[in-house]
Amino acid sequence: MAAVAAFLLALSTAACTSPPKPPEPAAPAPDVHIAAVGDMNPADNTDPDSPSGRNGAAITKLVEDNGINAFLGLGDFQYSTGYCDDYVNYWARLWGGTMPRLYWVAGPNHDWEPGRNEDLEKFMNGQCPGAPEKAAINQERRFFPSGEPYSKDFGNWHFAFLSSGQWRYDKAQAAATTAWLDRDLGAAQAAGKHLAVAYHEPYFTSDTEEHTRAAAQKPWIDVMWKHRVRLTLSGSQHNYERSCPVNNADKCVADGMTAFQVSTGGVDLRPFTSSPRYIEKRFSDTHGFLRLTLHGDGSFDWNFVPTTGSSTDSGTRSAP
Repeated sequence: MAAVAAFLLALSTAACTSPPKPPEPAAPAPDVHIAAVGDMNPADNTDPDSPSGRNGAAITKLVEDNGINAFLGLGDFQYSTGYCDDYVNYWARLWGGTMPRLYWVAGPNHDWEPGRNEDLEKFMNGQCPGAPEKAAINQERRFFPSGEPYSKDFGNWHFAFLSSGQWRYDKAQAAATTAWLDRDLGAAQAAGKHLAVAYHEPYFTSDTEEHTRAAAQKPWIDVMWKHRVRLTLSGSQHNYERSCPVNNADKCVADGMTAFQVSTGGVDLRPFTSSPRYIEKRFSDTHGFLRLTLHGDGSFDWNFVPTTGSSTDSGTRSAP
């Protein structure tokens, strides 16, 4: 009888015990909101109604309203050569409000040339007299040289930031950066991140009378293709371009890189002199900046915001 009673008690207890709950699904990675542009302020310009002033004010408003997680400055901040006085007296007056969200790359010559002008790195670290505020990346990392690569995660996206001037000034350093990029992107890819790269001089671009593609950077492009980078951001050409998803052989492929070239920050714009097949959208008559919404699944939306002129571009790339 005792055995029967124990059995019935166990059966009753089991019947009253709830089955274990399944684990809660992981929360989706939050969207990341980014603004990006390069080639920003003409020499001696402090006019708030200039193309540069309008762009600086619009992006500053996004920073103040928490409308973006990051502003990516794609190089050539101040023309024609940026020294401390130029950044403090001109660029900062129109664009200084972007500093709390600013992640930057240096453009060769205007921003950075070893032995001639290296003040951008000082300015971004709050070391120029009269401008103690640090850019967002410098608040996180403190001082670093203009030629040093770095990377940063935004949500489920991993960005590498490269100084294309290395290919002009120090090819050994550029080769070392190629190896660093391979390791950096490989680790982020293994961690399940979606990949992006920002650098000043574009590889996927139409020619202008001033510049052709930065062909020396092909080793970087090969590494980006190896790890299936989703998007790239660059400047330099003084116009706007967007490529098809493109591979390292200039072919449009489903898993290629969408290359944005956004150099419409405020300096005079340049017409195109060639027509690469991989360019899907371009214009050289409108100043403005690019807004991106990066989703956790690797899809993203883009919208070019015109501030002086009327051309624009928008769309969505689906998840891989």
